[in-house]
Amino acid sequence: MNAQENSAAGTGAEGASPLAPAWLAVPDDVNALVPGLWPADAARDDAGALTVGGVGLTELTERLGTPAYVLSEDEFRTRARAFRDAFTAAFAAGDDEAQRTTVDVYYAGKAFLCTAVARWVIEEDLCLDTASGGEMLVALRAGVPGPRMGLHGNNKSDAELERALDVGVARIVADSLPEIARIEAVAARRGVRAPVMLRLTPGVHAHTHDFIATAHEDQKFGLSLTGDTQETSEAGFTGSPAEAAVDAAVAAEHIDLIGVHCHIGSQIFEPDGFEAAARRLLAFLAHVKDRHGVELPELDLGGGHGIAYVPGDTPREPAEIATATAAVVRRTCADLGLAVPHISIEPGRAIVGTAGITLYTVGTIKDVRVDVAEGQNAATAIRRYVSVDGGMSDNPRPVLYDADYSAVLASRTSTAGPALCRVVGKHCESGDIVVRDVYLPGDLRVGDVLAVPATGAYCWSLSSNYNYLPRPGVTAVRDGSARPIVRGETETDLLARDVPDAVGETDV
Repeated sequence: MNAQENSAAGTGAEGASPLAPAWLAVPDDVNALVPGLWPADAARDDAGALTVGGVGLTELTERLGTPAYVLSEDEFRTRARAFRDAFTAAFAAGDDEAQRTTVDVYYAGKAFLCTAVARWVIEEDLCLDTASGGEMLVALRAGVPGPRMGLHGNNKSDAELERALDVGVARIVADSLPEIARIEAVAARRGVRAPVMLRLTPGVHAHTHDFIATAHEDQKFGLSLTGDTQETSEAGFTGSPAEAAVDAAVAAEHIDLIGVHCHIGSQIFEPDGFEAAARRLLAFLAHVKDRHGVELPELDLGGGHGIAYVPGDTPREPAEIATATAAVVRRTCADLGLAVPHISIEPGRAIVGTAGITLYTVGTIKDVRVDVAEGQNAATAIRRYVSVDGGMSDNPRPVLYDADYSAVLASRTSTAGPALCRVVGKHCESGDIVVRDVYLPGDLRVGDVLAVPATGAYCWSLSSNYNYLPRPGVTAVRDGSARPIVRGETETDLLARDVPDAVGETDV
């Protein structure tokens, strides 16, 4: 890069690139680890290389290769304890016994789950939320007791319901009227009673991406609190789908209706959506009490609490979330004449997100001229494309949700000025972007290792073999030691399910 291009890219003293988004500031120190984005045990060693849990990541990549997922066990456990302790304390406070209650924290396994993580969950006295038979299978392999599990899902199979009932899960979260009938039928065949919560859509539109907002009416999840639907009419019920579901569950011989549930979305920073949802669900519990003479004992307020992905993100701490939630629930219950129900929450990303880091090796580096103005003010700037050896197969969130991430040079430090970069993957898609905008050292070179923070949630769990790339393994680090908790795939694994010489054969 010549001096003119270096200036146009926004490096060094020349300030921000005109291509940079408004929220992205030029870093004072391009080697710094921004607080909140990284595990608390992330640091640089004396040589400038990144360490996590006392483990040098450069040595790790030399042994394991890249891409590689790294998970800080201490960060996971610390975050899990923070939610458990904060919510337990917040809801146990107060002089009025009717305003105190107990809390269960269900780790949302869909964010990231393997047998090691399931064991950490139980060891930290949390419960585990599963969303499929496969997730239940992992939990059972890890030794998670059935009563410490819940089962979610909008289209559970009979086999999944049977497994849940056979192991004695604490609750099955029902998502529709037809599912209530199916749970009743499966429980009857098994000769057991099914503990059921109803997933309700309270009509709260969280401030998040449309694909991860789950409490507004026009989406696949839950039972609406308002209006009649064709589904309720055909089932012979009147009133809202939520009311019809209560009627059906109460009448079912093999169902114990234990409470209601909602989940308003994911990666949410603002408290108002959670508070509005809590008030609406509690009002519905009061309605159920008036209509059926039954005070349902449990309320699950879901998860969706955001984490920091880029500088400037300001997620709330667990203690702040818990205190605010308890205040709203207590106040609303007092107004409605309800005892505070047993509370449960379902953080996933908020526990595992910042525990995870993904490591990549830099390959092609390409500078591209980009027009930034037209007419008399015509100008160009340089965007530096940094290609790495992974991409949307190990982190599809940028292409799915337009998600932003950050990155640092992990294998060394640099005294070069910052250059605006776009970190991209190696897949055959123009949308294969790992980090859309980030300032990296201007002397970045082939072979350098980059670290992307906050990849603990929904990266490994959404990963794929697109372009026949093996999925990376996951290595847990703690107290200076590293151990694999998910084996990385090999080329042999890629071919394991391929059926050779199958042309013309039709038998299955």
